[in-house]
Amino acid sequence: MSARTMQPEDTVAEDWLARLMAPDCSAAERAAFEDWLAQSPRNVEAFVEVERVHALAAELRSDELLRAAGRAARRAPASSPAPAPVRHARAWWSAAAAAAVVAVVAVAMVLPWGQHEAPAQIQHFATALGEQRDVTLADGTVMRLDTASTLTTRFDGRERVVELRRGRAQFDVGEDARRPFLVKAGVSTVRDIGTTFQVSRMGEVVNVGLLEGRVDVSSRAGGAVQRSTLAPGEQVTVQADGRIGERAPLDVAMARAWPQGDLVFRQRRLDELVAEMNRYSPRQIRLADAALGSLRVSGVFHAGDQDALVAVLERGWPLRAERTGEHEIVLHARD
Repeated sequence: MSARTMQPEDTVAEDWLARLMAPDCSAAERAAFEDWLAQSPRNVEAFVEVERVHALAAELRSDELLRAAGRAARRAPASSPAPAPVRHARAWWSAAAAAAVVAVVAVAMVLPWGQHEAPAQIQHFATALGEQRDVTLADGTVMRLDTASTLTTRFDGRERVVELRRGRAQFDVGEDARRPFLVKAGVSTVRDIGTTFQVSRMGEVVNVGLLEGRVDVSSRAGGAVQRSTLAPGEQVTVQADGRIGERAPLDVAMARAWPQGDLVFRQRRLDELVAEMNRYSPRQIRLADAALGSLRVSGVFHAGDQDALVAVLERGWPLRAERTGEHEIVLHARD
């Protein structure tokens, strides 16, 4: 196994982890840490690696076999002078990481590694057409699943991963300094940095919107990794081929409305509005003439309440509704 060459970002990441784990770490220091992460994708990669090694060391410290070996080593007579005391967190972390690597080799010689790694906790969640659901995970993360959504969570000792297979979800992420929180959707990966954000996946196109905190969005396009870091009130779209679009303003009112069961539209095309409302109800609204789709509509509508939407459209726009069956309403231009 080849060792990864230490880079300047690695030592800075080690210092940050030691500081964040200190009981007197202040809010200002945490804000400075988030600013450092946002300066470069390499900083994010370095910190994720440091978190992973720290989690590994924590698991090893609880291993009974290694603890017994440590006690035996302390009882054995010293064969070399004691090392000088370490006065810097960076040097301490390098020693701890090296000890963790040695310990991994020792365990592998005695028992299979799988017997010492806690099994991953895997859960599957889904919502039906028109259903929205709140889920609180073991780490305190609260997920709000939108209609017709499917996702899988996989939590282990190193990371917390959510795979969104279809639909939309909002994540209010629980704090866990040892394990990063990642959302995978299509070819994109969203890394949380203590945030509230939303991810939607329609086909292979993914949209990420940030309400609070900061997230790093990454994907692979044409063999190269692309990244975009969002600030609150921003969104970005990832195409099926991995291309990440430009950051754009997020309609915060709309983003905060759908988890409450409401849909907000501001000068939205009628065909887009109808398509969004149809996602929540078996009663589908159709346009008799595609040209009607260019009408602009504003309003707040309860998701799935097709009758209320149709009533508003008939009053405020030159439209009339024809109920052609139990599950279909057709909109015509009013004569």
